[in-house]
Amino acid sequence: MAEGIARELSQQIAARQLAGGAHLGAQALADRFGVSRSPVREALKILCDAGVVEQKENRGFYVASFAGAGAPKASAAILEEQESPYQRIANDWRADLLPEEVTEQLLRDRYGVTKAQVQEILARAAREGWAERKAGYGWRLLSVARSPESFEQIYRFRMVIEPAAMIAPDYIVERRRLEELRTAQQRMLDYDIDHLPVEKLLEAGSHFHEELIKFSNNPYFHMSLVRVNQMRRLLEYRAAYTPQRFIEQCTQHLAILELLGRGEVIEASYAMKKHLHDALDRKKKLMLARGA
Repeated sequence: MAEGIARELSQQIAARQLAGGAHLGAQALADRFGVSRSPVREALKILCDAGVVEQKENRGFYVASFAGAGAPKASAAILEEQESPYQRIANDWRADLLPEEVTEQLLRDRYGVTKAQVQEILARAAREGWAERKAGYGWRLLSVARSPESFEQIYRFRMVIEPAAMIAPDYIVERRRLEELRTAQQRMLDYDIDHLPVEKLLEAGSHFHEELIKFSNNPYFHMSLVRVNQMRRLLEYRAAYTPQRFIEQCTQHLAILELLGRGEVIEASYAMKKHLHDALDRKKKLMLARGA
């Protein structure tokens, strides 16, 4: 539990959502995360050891003040995903090495994690759409994209619905939202790509597409996209991500926004289809190279 709180706070500091010098009150954080003060204090000590937070005598904990342009890259010890218990469990489920129904105790014994850790892992898996708590006892792991073939099918589905949504009769671009998306994509290019973990960058990419499809004013387009984005997440983590890959993604996103801003919706629809086609081609090659 403390590790999860530390990771969340570290990501917020890296994204400048918590500024240097900001006070981190233990009780306020405990209320926010719905826990006691003990795991919060432990999390703050983890962040102190990583140099992200500093403790001032008789005053409490504060976000460290950094010289230069802002917060440093988040500590690898806190944000590393590839060998985390979460990723080990996710990868074993993807590889059919886990049964469809599991208990917390089974996962604790198999992966050497604590009760708090396994609860956090399963809660995250539920948020990301590949686990659900059974009505009685235990958890059920859900069917998601677990092969390059199913991953490709999802992208081909997206290549149909996302460009089509743009040329639907009720597609209306909200200028304020468009500018917010443009600002977010530019911030990724200027800062986030170098400072946030892959998990957050992937979330930002999914959010961009889900917000654009909302302009169709057809809730079924949006619901379908949210669901398939959840289903592809396990395999997305298997791809070898580099800053250049995210730079290309954001650059293409900004180009699509520019077309929509000029009212060139048909051109934006074509650009979206090409963007998704290029992304699929790139990711298929990466997964094949990794033996996914």
